[in-house]
Amino acid sequence: MGVPAFFRWLSRKYPSIIVNCVEEKAKECNGIKAPIDTSKPNPNEVEFDNLYLDMNGIIHPCTHPEDKPAPKNEDEMMVAIFEYIDRIFNIVRPRRLLYMAIDGVAPRAKMNQQRSRRFRASKEGMEAAEEKQKIRQEILAKGGILPPEEVKERFDSNCITPGTEFMDNLAKCLRYYIADRLNSDPGWKNLTVILSDASAPGEGEHKIMDYIRRQRAQPNHDPNTHHCLCGADADLIMLGLATHEPNFTIIREEFKPNKPKPCALCNQMGHEVKDCQGLPREKQGKHDQFADSLPIAEQEFIFIRLCVLREYLERELTMASLPFTFDFERSVDDWVFMCFFVGNDFLPHLPSLEIREGAIDRLVNIYKNVVHKTGGYLTESGFVNLQRVQMIMLAVGEVEDSIFKKRKDDDDNFKRRQKEKRKRMKRDQPSFIPGGQFSPQALGNRSSPQAISNPRQAAFEMRMHDRQNSTTSSPNTSLTSDGSLSLAGGIKRKAEDSDSEPEPEDNIRLWETGWKQRYYKNKFDVDASDEKFRRKVVQSYVEGLCWVLRYYYQGCASWNWYYPFHYAPFASDFEGIADMPSDFEKGSKPFKPLEQLMGVFPAASGNFLPPTWRKLMTDPESSIIDFYPEDFAIDLNGKKYAWQGVALLPFVDERRLRAALEEVYPDLTPEESRRNSLGGDVLFVGKHHPLCDFIVEQYNTKNTEVVDIPPELCHGIQGKLMLNDNAVLPEQTVESPVPMLRDLTQNSAVSISFKDPQFDEDFVFKAVVLPGAKKPAPVLKPGDWEKTNNDGRPWRPQLGFNRDRKPVHLDQSAFRTLGHTIPRERGMPGMYANAVPLGTYGSPYARPLLSGQQQIPKLLSNLRPQESWRGPTPLFQQTPQRTAGAAPLLAWNRMLQSQNQYQPNQYQGLGGPMNYPQRPEDRMDRGRQVW
Repeated sequence: MGVPAFFRWLSRKYPSIIVNCVEEKAKECNGIKAPIDTSKPNPNEVEFDNLYLDMNGIIHPCTHPEDKPAPKNEDEMMVAIFEYIDRIFNIVRPRRLLYMAIDGVAPRAKMNQQRSRRFRASKEGMEAAEEKQKIRQEILAKGGILPPEEVKERFDSNCITPGTEFMDNLAKCLRYYIADRLNSDPGWKNLTVILSDASAPGEGEHKIMDYIRRQRAQPNHDPNTHHCLCGADADLIMLGLATHEPNFTIIREEFKPNKPKPCALCNQMGHEVKDCQGLPREKQGKHDQFADSLPIAEQEFIFIRLCVLREYLERELTMASLPFTFDFERSVDDWVFMCFFVGNDFLPHLPSLEIREGAIDRLVNIYKNVVHKTGGYLTESGFVNLQRVQMIMLAVGEVEDSIFKKRKDDDDNFKRRQKEKRKRMKRDQPSFIPGGQFSPQALGNRSSPQAISNPRQAAFEMRMHDRQNSTTSSPNTSLTSDGSLSLAGGIKRKAEDSDSEPEPEDNIRLWETGWKQRYYKNKFDVDASDEKFRRKVVQSYVEGLCWVLRYYYQGCASWNWYYPFHYAPFASDFEGIADMPSDFEKGSKPFKPLEQLMGVFPAASGNFLPPTWRKLMTDPESSIIDFYPEDFAIDLNGKKYAWQGVALLPFVDERRLRAALEEVYPDLTPEESRRNSLGGDVLFVGKHHPLCDFIVEQYNTKNTEVVDIPPELCHGIQGKLMLNDNAVLPEQTVESPVPMLRDLTQNSAVSISFKDPQFDEDFVFKAVVLPGAKKPAPVLKPGDWEKTNNDGRPWRPQLGFNRDRKPVHLDQSAFRTLGHTIPRERGMPGMYANAVPLGTYGSPYARPLLSGQQQIPKLLSNLRPQESWRGPTPLFQQTPQRTAGAAPLLAWNRMLQSQNQYQPNQYQGLGGPMNYPQRPEDRMDRGRQVW
């Protein structure tokens, strides 16, 4: 979702929605890591039924990570994706369903944002490479020391788009991965797995929501199903609330800002490329044994409990003395709708509403004041009442002028404070700080100091540096008439503002009178008095609001609609919107994958397209050459950084694009035609699943008819089944698409094409809580806790999912014992630092590997005999008890589990990337090199 600060605002305003994940780590036995038995109770003391994976949030960090070395080839990328899914599965441990959704062809409204992102990524990548090469040459010319330049083509993340060979290979790898886990992992034994790859149209998270909506409308659906959705996008929170499911949780990586990254030139920590000086690398360890293996912090995960967010919203949105009956579910839908005004993936946000300025709180306050006059709620099951929305927007328009003036005052005050801070730091900093062996050391550092070497040379350098600093003026400087220092070369600069960054010119000046006229003239190149044009912009924006809300609650209303402007209107322009039409054409179809690539790719990424299609991007005689500018302007639009600005790209004309592609369609090969076709979902089960025999019977009888899933055999899941041409079948070998992994010669899993239950085009999914749903136990402190009779007990906040967890406390003597037991000289902050235990690989204090000694390999599930099932009876086959048998995890045990947060370089194992086992003939590097 296009609200970068939304999650930060939400987590600060409603802090109890966050719960840290408890993750069971693999145990080592004789130097071998044993796989985790995920059929055991969840250590988070909660049992989830369904796990949904928004796969694009997994693919991107695994293919081009920011905090660790990138995979060397495509095979290592696939293995990294497998391990990421394994880790999420270990934390969540679903008992009924695993749904993997990859982004397919997106609606036209989304393609505009995808086009902007991909053009930006291509432009920024080329600019970064040129800047890096320029700085490298400058450093080498000055005698700097840099490692030899690695000859490696840059990984183009634009290939993570439907229709490319990369996405087609990813789908094959995931089919192999699912079959492998169904054969060998006890936690997958009774699980239904659905894979919706990039050939199935729709964004990943919306394919997941469409599945949930359609299952909720079935009579066999369990209204108390506990859903868990994995993804980092902020709009997942909105989508989870829109389902009105009482048990909905989101799992995502914990965001840690300002992570240290090595310099791309010298591979050293502590500075960026622009600040690199080519200095010699400092010794890592006593014998420099850790020069190439920096410790990598393992990313931690958090849960977002939407049931707790609903508690917060119920307190905030509850209103008394309404002229109509208060309905909390309808007020939640209105809250979701109002959040669209501060930004989303399909519309630019209104100029007067910024999330960092408390825009959502302002909208909620206006909503609570105006809703008494509206006579009802703004939305109902995804449909907007424009007459009531108009009252809200005009109320916002009345305070727009004061909002702009306050924004200017706040910005000026911030700049003034920053300027004073810089002057204070410049005044207070010492005139000279010795470096190298004489540099200041932090107090409490018990490490033995190094012996001083060549003190004469160091003292001479310190004297010379001090002499240069003590010289206040020189013969080549003089004072100008205004008192500023002027160099002999004629360069004049202000002493006060020399370190201030240049500010982008703002021609709009929203804080001054006439801001609306200047806005429309600069942004739309029309006069503000052109009422007809303003009406057109507002109508398109209103259509967008209706389209987005229906997209969240009912599915895609139109695959062809999009907002045809780069900027939004003002809230005060929303007059007379009650009569505007909000219907969309029916029967629209999505683009085909290769057609979408032509609509979103820049010419620099044309290598992923067929040759004749690629020529349309670069040939000056092409009829659509104007769709692919080599350079384009970025309007900062009042922001400071380029990534916050608006990319002024031309909109793609669908009719012109299709007309140009008709001439090159005959040039497609059969393989390219297959990748250009739209596909569907695939359902997988193992041999122990009740549905397995039913599916095998369909293949044995070669039944070509579409059949319904018996819901009693599949946890109440309903839908249609059809035979699959590329099915995974029992007793047939599943070939590994990754050369370093073995084929599955004793496969017992089976797959079949799956289709969600179908409804009429005019069917409306009701946005209500289903009958029979049980409201989760409250987590927040009751407002009348002190007034009610609680035997004088203080309120004890709930820290996890289990409110009956017994807290464990350590007395002062125990803390003193820990202080003596755990040494503090590990170079980590805090008394009880989460450092790597002594002797562990990856620690700066580890014992170096001897010749011939191997690193600790990982034991894969496909090394285990495929017919063996270890561990206790899976929880989902026992009598349903949500938390029975789950031993409370003590606080000290959790701290011990979190201590080993570092891991070795994941791509330097002797057994191949990630230490997956290799076939004997594949010991050599057979990985497909990435472009």
